[in-house]
Amino acid sequence: MSLEIRGLTFGYRNHKLLDGLHTEPLKRGELTALVGPNGVGKSSLFRLVAGLLAPSQGVIRLDGDDTAAMGGRRRAERIFLLTQHTAMRAALGVFDVVLLAMRGWRGGKATAEEIDRAEAMLAGLGIDHLSDRLVTELSGGQQQLVAMCQALVREPDVLLLDEPTSALDLRRQLEVMELVRRVTRERGIVTVAALHDLGLACRFADRFLLLNDSRIAADGTPEEVLRAPDTGRAYGVEIDIQRTPRGELLVNSYLN
Repeated sequence: MSLEIRGLTFGYRNHKLLDGLHTEPLKRGELTALVGPNGVGKSSLFRLVAGLLAPSQGVIRLDGDDTAAMGGRRRAERIFLLTQHTAMRAALGVFDVVLLAMRGWRGGKATAEEIDRAEAMLAGLGIDHLSDRLVTELSGGQQQLVAMCQALVREPDVLLLDEPTSALDLRRQLEVMELVRRVTRERGIVTVAALHDLGLACRFADRFLLLNDSRIAADGTPEEVLRAPDTGRAYGVEIDIQRTPRGELLVNSYLN
């Protein structure tokens, strides 16, 4: 079962941002990195998949079901978008906002199992010590971690992460992406993360999608996409990749 995008076309006024875009099925349990230069439509593609924007043409299917035919509440339960703008203004405690994100529209009192899940996710991201703090008192990086906790605790079918590590230091980036990869595999989630750091994307992604010129210009393993001529052309650089002694990809880029 998977997420499929077929013939997606979308634009603003006279500018066509996406033109007949399609992908091979994005599989459950895989972490896909959506890469490409600024302004090519990565955030807009995420908003289309989440149902926050409507395409002029095309269809998005989740496990064979047209997402446009889902009710807004049902779609929001199954597809979660974490945007890169995570500033939180509600004067609520960290634990409360995570618990509310998990419970969604369900009324009544939280169960012991729900409370345990929220506590476990906060601990998994190393921010359980912030549980009683107001989110408005946190730094930008801490708020981003809380937002990530909200996303993961929801257990959606599709998790869309738009620059999820942009405000985090190096150690936190590795910790967050390791947890995202583990949760994706354990829960069979379709996870797509838009990332500018190609080295970080290589380290954790199973698959790369290169978005450029209104379409998916390259699709494959990280190494296949980085070696594709379209990738260097998209960024306007020469890309050189090597293997470290540990077998990890090392990405270098040079101006043409």
